[in-house]
Amino acid sequence: MADHDIDARLARAGLPTLPRGAWLEVDLDALAANLAVLRELVGPRTQVWAVIKADAYGHGIEMAGRTFTAAGAERLCVASLDEALLLRQAGVSAPLLVMFPVPLAGLEDAVAADLDLVASDATGTRELLARWRGTATGVRGGLRLHLEVETGLGRGGVLPADAAALAAEIAATPATSLAGLWTHLAAPEEEAATAAQVEAFEEAARRLRDSGTTVPPRHASSSGGIFAGREALYDAVRPGLALYGLLADDLPIAAGARSAAARLQPAMALKCRPLRVETLPAGSGVSYGGRWRAEADGARIATLPLGYGDGFSRAYWPGGEVLVHGRRVPLVGSVAMDAVMADVSAVPGVGLEDEFVLLGSQESESITAAELARRRNTIPWEVVTAMAHRLPRVYHARAVPLAVRTLLGQLTAKGSPGRGDDTTGEEHG
Repeated sequence: MADHDIDARLARAGLPTLPRGAWLEVDLDALAANLAVLRELVGPRTQVWAVIKADAYGHGIEMAGRTFTAAGAERLCVASLDEALLLRQAGVSAPLLVMFPVPLAGLEDAVAADLDLVASDATGTRELLARWRGTATGVRGGLRLHLEVETGLGRGGVLPADAAALAAEIAATPATSLAGLWTHLAAPEEEAATAAQVEAFEEAARRLRDSGTTVPPRHASSSGGIFAGREALYDAVRPGLALYGLLADDLPIAAGARSAAARLQPAMALKCRPLRVETLPAGSGVSYGGRWRAEADGARIATLPLGYGDGFSRAYWPGGEVLVHGRRVPLVGSVAMDAVMADVSAVPGVGLEDEFVLLGSQESESITAAELARRRNTIPWEVVTAMAHRLPRVYHARAVPLAVRTLLGQLTAKGSPGRGDDTTGEEHG
């Protein structure tokens, strides 16, 4: 968004002023473009199921779900029942897969909401089927289960040797269908480990066929598997991180996927305006503990209104930087819950109206999720997913704001193509 006056941009779109001076901007065009890149990479025979769990990796589950559905994703994937029900309440009618088991008490709600569920262990699945046999006549629709196969992640699924028996029980239960067979790769960057998982998955499919059970659509690859290119894509893929324009630093990109990887566009930017820009005398301490002190008179310190309470980690100092006027400036002092300070002494003219970028690009400089991940010894997934719900999200397409989400709910601009049928411009949760 080229115009740096966030209030003016929102006013032109008929949206309200933000409740605070720190916010996330989410580029819906980038989300749609990333889906198109993945669609092209996997080919027309493989469906793309967009993973939008954990508030769409911090980007906002409702707007991401609407955007990916409009861009052609055949299904959305979430981790929990309440994530799926939230989408249904928001008017998102796309097919939904809940990738972790739901509580037995939530089974009727899940089926009534037309959700696909998973069978991830024999005991839990048999309890689910028993409950379903007792309630199926009172719930519209059928129970659709995707059988997970344990192939090496060590987290969920039935062993290949046990898959056929459980699949047969699912298929034999009234008003129940075996809708998928799936697994999850533990280390797509490792060729031998992935090959072993693929062989275990193939063994499970063979056992189903040998027992007379039709093998349902299969899905295994997430972003890493797609771009590493080490196994078959099967009937569907479940990309997450790549949809948001990010990939792991250590992922070996297959030769045929390098062009696609280069075209991914990060969709999230973290921005703010300072609360104060003050000149401090030599020896002045900054932030809790006074661990940073001005070495000379004339240090210009900008107070930025966000901190670890917003997902901006304490690990970003010492060593972290932010952007202002297209230049990098250092963070100084401990990151607090609601504030972090930057030394802008080397950048003349910084004032309260200026926009700082803590994640994203400004002019020719960029701070990436990978850079922030390295500073806190973690992965890009955690950087973006850790962005707190209290940070306002500003959604835009073609540089025009379309919606704002705050703690009070989501407000969508009138005439926005991202609006759902139930949205009239008022805030809703």
